[in-house]
Amino acid sequence: MGFLGSVFGIIGFGIGLPLGLLIGFFFFIYSKPKKDPIVRPLSELDTCALLDLLPEIPLWVKNADYDRVDWMNKVITEMWPYLAKAIPGIIRSTAEPIFQEYIGKFMIESIEFDTISVGDLPPLLYGLKVYETNEQELVLETPIRWASNSNISLVIKLMSLNITVQLVDLQVFSTARISLKPLVPSFPCFSNIVVSLMEKPHVDFGLEILGGDIMSIPGLYRFVQETIKKQVASMYLWPQILEIPVLDASTAAIKKPVGILHVNVVRAHKLLKKDLLGASDPYVKLSLTGETLSSKKTTVKKKTLNPEWNENFKLIVKEPESQVLELQVYDWDKVGGHDRLGLQLVPLKQLTAYETKEFTLDLLKDTSIRDYQEKKKRGKLEVEMTFIPFKENSLKYINGPLDAYGKAESVIDRASDDGSHGGAGLLTVFVQSAEDVEGQNHNNPYAAVLFRGERKKTKTMRRTRNPLWNEEFQFMLEEPPLNEKIHVEVLSKRGLISFLSKESLGLVEINLRDVVDNGRINEKYHLINSKNGKIHVEIRWTTV
Repeated sequence: MGFLGSVFGIIGFGIGLPLGLLIGFFFFIYSKPKKDPIVRPLSELDTCALLDLLPEIPLWVKNADYDRVDWMNKVITEMWPYLAKAIPGIIRSTAEPIFQEYIGKFMIESIEFDTISVGDLPPLLYGLKVYETNEQELVLETPIRWASNSNISLVIKLMSLNITVQLVDLQVFSTARISLKPLVPSFPCFSNIVVSLMEKPHVDFGLEILGGDIMSIPGLYRFVQETIKKQVASMYLWPQILEIPVLDASTAAIKKPVGILHVNVVRAHKLLKKDLLGASDPYVKLSLTGETLSSKKTTVKKKTLNPEWNENFKLIVKEPESQVLELQVYDWDKVGGHDRLGLQLVPLKQLTAYETKEFTLDLLKDTSIRDYQEKKKRGKLEVEMTFIPFKENSLKYINGPLDAYGKAESVIDRASDDGSHGGAGLLTVFVQSAEDVEGQNHNNPYAAVLFRGERKKTKTMRRTRNPLWNEEFQFMLEEPPLNEKIHVEVLSKRGLISFLSKESLGLVEINLRDVVDNGRINEKYHLINSKNGKIHVEIRWTTV
């Protein structure tokens, strides 16, 4: 009986199990719930349910500073099939040089990719926050989640044995800060993408070696996860960055002044006669190539072909290796245009820093090659030139971290290591923009900068309360402006002649001691006599 009972028990189990599964399947498919699922508001959930649910709620729901970006996820989803074909090539080109470093070590003979697939599930953004800074940059912050069905396999040849290592189902959760900087006037209008992680990433994946998942080994899973988090954090956790160049440095670079060219126009000899009475009224015009600033001019010497000036000029140099000083001698006339008596070019690369060099230049009709063979003598011009570069420590500054309000702090080197302020230098005023400026009669704003009696102004922006100028003005000074102020005023002018053609929209006076002490300030100032108006001004002081 015992034997027969065992046999019948096995037969009953073999028949009952499939029959039970079949009946259960039909009940599951064809049965309908008696009630619809219960939908409850968050306010009615208990503490435990809320704690389980909160990590899954997008940031744009929990934090009003984050915007919903379903449209961006839609774009990523549509582009992912194409990105999924391009990304493997990037992975291969990045990883293969790293693999080469291990060949020959640990008895490894070769490491090659067998399969690279990032899957068909794209990463998703769970909100987007934009920071406002005073710098020339755009700062974005976004939580990223990527639960992929990727499949990446390597074949490692070790002691003549081929070992297959397969990475599957990679999942990465983190929050990234992306900076597009600096903003430049060349498409796509930023030269670098700078990425930092704002928290340690959560990384999960399966790792199969010879067909077995080694991540199932007790204790190994947690060890590998923590190791990867630490390695990634050491490379990319803020303030560490990953910088991706977008534009070539020569294309994107915004040229900054590197020094001052001192030019002493001494005298001229035997200039070409232009007037009927046998004499001329000469003067010299000086300019540097690649500059939009107006030319500098000597005084006019009346009725002479051998004038003596001994007049000194200072010009701002941005590229001493490529810029050229252009000297043009003109004959001044009361009526009509002034006749050019001759010109000559002096490349700045002929100069040695801090050394004064004298030049006696043969004046030419123009700069064409055939002019060098011209027999007509146009006279000579004597000049003295000295290039004085700015001190390196007066040009260095770094952008500090974003504070709680998203404003970038600046950490700036002092003007000199010993605390002294130095002598001559260049004061650069960069008028960037204004906000909420409003006139009683019209809104065509422009900014006027007044310093030491010299007045400079930006272009006029039509019909706007938020003008964007991005214009730079420079003042060369013999000594630091320690106890001086610079006056910046926003005005509006009507296009047509009118008694109300111009009105002030607000002004600000900026003390320059902080600029001299720190080398640079970059602030938004509330405009005096304006209800809500602000102006964004950056000022630099560089010494020679």
